Amino acid sequence: MTLPLEGLTVVAIEQAVAAPFCTARLADAGARVVKIERPEGDFARGYDTAAAGQSSYFVWLNRGKETLMLNLAKPEAKARLAELIGSADVVVQNLKCGALTRLGFDPEDLVKANPRLIVCSIAGFGEGGLYADRKAYDLLIQAESGLCSITGTPEGPSRVGLSIVDIATGATAHAAILEALIRRSVIGKGANISVSMFDVIAEWLTVPLLNYEGGNPPKRIGLAHPSISPYDVFETRDKTPILISIQSDREWRKLCEVFIGDAALGTDERFATNVVRVENRAKTDAVVAEAVARYDCDEAIEALLKSDVALARVNNMAGLSTHPHLRRIEVDSPNGPVRFPAPAPIFAGEERDYGSVPALRSEDAQ
Repeated sequence: MTLPLEGLTVVAIEQAVAAPFCTARLADAGARVVKIERPEGDFARGYDTAAAGQSSYFVWLNRGKETLMLNLAKPEAKARLAELIGSADVVVQNLKCGALTRLGFDPEDLVKANPRLIVCSIAGFGEGGLYADRKAYDLLIQAESGLCSITGTPEGPSRVGLSIVDIATGATAHAAILEALIRRSVIGKGANISVSMFDVIAEWLTVPLLNYEGGNPPKRIGLAHPSISPYDVFETRDKTPILISIQSDREWRKLCEVFIGDAALGTDERFATNVVRVENRAKTDAVVAEAVARYDCDEAIEALLKSDVALARVNNMAGLSTHPHLRRIEVDSPNGPVRFPAPAPIFAGEERDYGSVPALRSEDAQ
């Protein structure tokens, strides 16, 4: 089977999560990805030992890549990197802002020298501006952007429970590179792309920002939805938490008639529209909570599904590990095979193989 990016070479001067997330997807699609690591290796190799004694981050995000250790402080290593870039289609880098230029590989110059080259630079705050020189990591950007302020409970803000900024940035960079490759196939021109972690998550925060600027600042309300009601966690008789989501007034009326057993509540002026249900959230939630508490978990789920209600168990990693919808892939690694969740896209009629996780490899140019 021919993969869509076969024949393309990607040089990845990368570390941590954002850029490796991007280039892992390029490798999955058949690109040859050469990962440049510092002499001590990508520091993500040391984040944990959860994957057969190796870092879960590194195993997840570096499958299918080649790796090459280069000490870019040395002229012979720079010459080797120049040789690799000279034959590359794409360069992805997430060094500290300006670091690649100081090493003699200014992205603008690289694209001028090879107009078909696509360079994608990932930085915390972009290539210019007041904060451009700051170090930037996922949680720092979560805090600086205000994401933490809308995450958590009324008692305090919280980190999103995974590296959401890094992953969002890697996905954005991946999409931008694919867009540039499509354009290159049409007009033969490469691109010099810059992706800022702050820009990515700021754009994702459009809805809470516009609500704030419209006079309705978002509040931290745990697992409840800030602008829809009922959309919250309710406990069953056996103390199992179930998240229920009502998306329309029609769904609310059906919930009242079929599940709660009181059709009149569906048109009650306190609850008839989502706007008034949000205004009367405490009363709305009390009505639903009382109904849910009549049932044990399995009974509640069965009754809610009969009412055509969207719901979810409030699961944990144990639940995900055995979830009937969890798809996995298996990749080889220096410490043996590791199984983890599969990439989401499924191409009909295609069964993809995923490359091995590379050990750190050196050449004479160090």
